[in-house]
Amino acid sequence: MSTDESEPVKTICPYCGVGCGIQIAQDDEGEVSFRPWGDAPVNEGSICIKGGAATQSVNHEDRLTDPLIRGDDGELHEATWEEAYDLVVSEMERIRDDYSPQAMGFYGCSKAMNEENYLIQKLARHYGTNSVDTCTRMCHASTVYALKNSLGEGAMTNSMEDLEAAADVFWIQGANPGEQHPIANSQYFRQAVLEGATVIQVDPHANKTTRSFDISETDRHMHLQLEPGTDIPLLNVVIKTILENDWVDEEFVAERTEGFDHLKETLADFDKEEAAEQCGVPLEDIELAAEKYAMANNAAIFTGMGMSQHTCGVDNVQNEINLALITGNLGRPGTGVNPLRGQNNVQGASDVGAMPNVLPGYRDVSDPEVRADVEAVWGFEIPAEPGLTNVELSHEIGESIHGLYVMGENPAMSEPDTNRVEERLAEVEFLVVQDIFPTETTEYADVVLPATSWAERDGTVVNTDRRTQRMRGVDKVYPNTKDDLEILCDVGTRLFGDESFDFDGPEAVFEELRQVAPIFHGMTYDRLGEEGIHWPCYEPGDEGDSFLYADGFTTESGRGQIEGVRHQPPKEVPDEEYPLILTTGRIIEHYNTGTMSRRSDTLTRVEPENFVDVHPNDAATYGIEDGDYVTLKSRRGEIEVEARVTEDIKEGTVWTTPHFADAAGNRLTNDVLDERAKIPEYKAAAAEIEVSIDTDADADAPADD
Repeated sequence: MSTDESEPVKTICPYCGVGCGIQIAQDDEGEVSFRPWGDAPVNEGSICIKGGAATQSVNHEDRLTDPLIRGDDGELHEATWEEAYDLVVSEMERIRDDYSPQAMGFYGCSKAMNEENYLIQKLARHYGTNSVDTCTRMCHASTVYALKNSLGEGAMTNSMEDLEAAADVFWIQGANPGEQHPIANSQYFRQAVLEGATVIQVDPHANKTTRSFDISETDRHMHLQLEPGTDIPLLNVVIKTILENDWVDEEFVAERTEGFDHLKETLADFDKEEAAEQCGVPLEDIELAAEKYAMANNAAIFTGMGMSQHTCGVDNVQNEINLALITGNLGRPGTGVNPLRGQNNVQGASDVGAMPNVLPGYRDVSDPEVRADVEAVWGFEIPAEPGLTNVELSHEIGESIHGLYVMGENPAMSEPDTNRVEERLAEVEFLVVQDIFPTETTEYADVVLPATSWAERDGTVVNTDRRTQRMRGVDKVYPNTKDDLEILCDVGTRLFGDESFDFDGPEAVFEELRQVAPIFHGMTYDRLGEEGIHWPCYEPGDEGDSFLYADGFTTESGRGQIEGVRHQPPKEVPDEEYPLILTTGRIIEHYNTGTMSRRSDTLTRVEPENFVDVHPNDAATYGIEDGDYVTLKSRRGEIEVEARVTEDIKEGTVWTTPHFADAAGNRLTNDVLDERAKIPEYKAAAAEIEVSIDTDADADAPADD
């Protein structure tokens, strides 16, 4: 390989939502490699194993390099861009004419730039439907719903910097930053704990977060290892303990909240002893945790998919909000309710309107004044009725949905109950997939459009604490690929024949975004620079807000909404046929379902295949030895995985991952939805184990996302 290399380019890691800065370089043969960025604003040069290996997928031999069209023989064949565009446009026009605009669904991408997600939601709405969504729905929809309704904004209330500097107590419930946000955990949270902060972790599974703080011999680390699906009763014990001991911030509650009486009424007859037994956690431990949180000067809540991915996900997060509001832990540094976003732009994809119920900036699509304001910029009418979410789109294939436009997502593997998803995708009349690799979903596509990777294009992303940052790319690796932005502009121009998709690059798209999304209005590419700016940034010259709600909440009343909630068990509970509880989560070495991470030699070498954690008592019952291969089953399917016998998991519970195509955890998960946020219940399903005699698992087969 030649040693001639371009100057390194400063960009953002494409994996989790921490927003770590990295540099990438490209040699004269097009090979892209990683370089550290020592003074990057978020991570100051530190990087996790995934970030250090991020460039390994960019030049991978599996990359899509040319458009593909499915022929009469049922196989995908290379085509020209014009042939691909002609087919996409003609089929989208046919579906609109034969059915209605509501017969198409659109998937944005939480790993694509803000500008690209802005364009796909604009494409959907110009086509005539609000049925556009991203994998925010699969991870944090319930969090966004609860935070927006109760506080005003669907995002972290605070920044990682102010949390590290000011928080006395970290309440981490249903999140695993040691594994899923490792640099945030090491640079900010762990540092604060080592300097004296207390951490209270609420999770059924002991994990890297549990082991990361290194203060187990002190009274500043508690792990409340509850039964899956019992977060509401545990928090109700905490809240009732606070009420009983008069630890409520009465002034804050009186001046800045409403609904406190409803909370007290909900808990009037609540039995703490019974609830603690239901949670599987000693009552005195929960009461001690309540005291530590309530007595702190500044206490911060961190929440994650362990809370959101339930049919009661909205209520789970609402109870965290209740806890913060009654103790006055909002509106200042070191406090708040802080969802840790999983993907590098899952926050931004929502912010720019790639959701079926809101326009850019979380503006209600059903509000005629909002639509009129955006229509004045866009120049076309926007449908008034909210659209379908991505799981609803999947469920409606063959009924109301006849075509799908999928950008950078892989519903064939990422959605729950994927055996059924595959059956439905096989039935859809027309499917176009825009991606960088062949995926489980491209196997069903009629047209595949090859996109450039994260390392080859420019744009902006929003990290987990609302910091809008610029990504910068090197030259194309494969000359016949196109940026997602260029593809969407080409399709939109051909489909509508107007100037609504006439943009000469991402900065021009961002300038239009600023006109329709007030939270971005004060930003420009020049102002973002290398540091980035936290939204909301309403006017030019604003510095952005590192923490929210200092002067009031942005709800309709201006007050924080307290609402008592009651326990709801998972929709599927253990029985004689399926006596175990299955829950799922991510590991540090891989990402989602592996499109990029399974194409990294480094990451695959460290963790080559899926596994299931089994408690020693359950292992003894089933006759399982550590390292045995077992068949993990639910009512929806089965997978063969290695068993790891560990006390990290509670007895009666098994834990696996979604990362590996040859043993995909989502073949087992339940697609029942939270009624309000429409998020699936990934975190609880009834399961059973059978001991395998042998295995033909191929650990080297790459997984698709």
